[in-house]
Amino acid sequence: MKIFEQLNVPKQCKRYGLSLWQCPSFLFLLMGIIICLVSIVSYLIGTRYIAEPRIVALIVLIISMILLALATIITNSFERLAEANRMKSEFISIVSHQLRAPLSNLTWVIELLMSGRVGKIEEEQVEYLKILKENSDRMKDLVKDLLIVSRIESARLSLRKEEFSLEELTKEIIKEFEHFAKASNCQIEFSAEKNLPKIFGDRYQIRQVIENLLDNAIRYTKGRGKVKIRIKKEKKFIHFEIEDNGIGIPKEDQKFIFQKFFRASNVLKYKTQGTGLGLYIAKAIVERSGGKIGFKSQEGAGSTFWFKLPIK
Repeated sequence: MKIFEQLNVPKQCKRYGLSLWQCPSFLFLLMGIIICLVSIVSYLIGTRYIAEPRIVALIVLIISMILLALATIITNSFERLAEANRMKSEFISIVSHQLRAPLSNLTWVIELLMSGRVGKIEEEQVEYLKILKENSDRMKDLVKDLLIVSRIESARLSLRKEEFSLEELTKEIIKEFEHFAKASNCQIEFSAEKNLPKIFGDRYQIRQVIENLLDNAIRYTKGRGKVKIRIKKEKKFIHFEIEDNGIGIPKEDQKFIFQKFFRASNVLKYKTQGTGLGLYIAKAIVERSGGKIGFKSQEGAGSTFWFKLPIK
């Protein structure tokens, strides 16, 4: 029964949350086909140059056994890695779910104390409570990102696609970020082509992408900053672009920028807050929506991140 389960490639791939070409079961079947082809070719070559059929058969058998042993070792290694990755994703998902309730309760209690409804709070105490609330909010954001990452890795990130205006969604988000931008001494400029068609995607997930990009653009702009957002039509896509004049990304770090938990070296120098998950999540959402994402950057001169999504 276990052998038949191993041969059930779609089931195994779904279990590990991997694509077909990364699934250990599929790789084992692929290696089996290659071994069969190598054995046939070895036999044909052997019969051409060796007169004794038994020697040819022995050579083919030895080659096949060696290749089969190597295929088994490699597949088992991939399977152990896939299982470890699956267990890690499940652990992150379980822990994140368990943390959500106590963090929500903590935030509710802090807000209740700050309101003064349960007794008078001194001004100095309010400041301490504000620090607690800020840190609990950061924890909630981290938990939310970890839950999204676990869904991405286990192929459980569902997209509820609908038709909506990317321009209107962007305007909503800019309005929500006005206070943050003002506090960071940053100016946001927005421009969009006229009569832009609507896109087809998950409005909530695309909102997260834009929020992540705008948050990064403001957060990593030091001094008097400017963030420019542009939306235009490109063939069958809507192109979104966000440009800042911030700290930029060092050239040696750029190839890692969409990896989980990665933060550029100059970001760490400025002690800017962040989890290193935002761009990983953004890339996963955009690609699962049928779009593309990319960037160009120069250290000390700023960055321009872009993504494009298909028109319905």
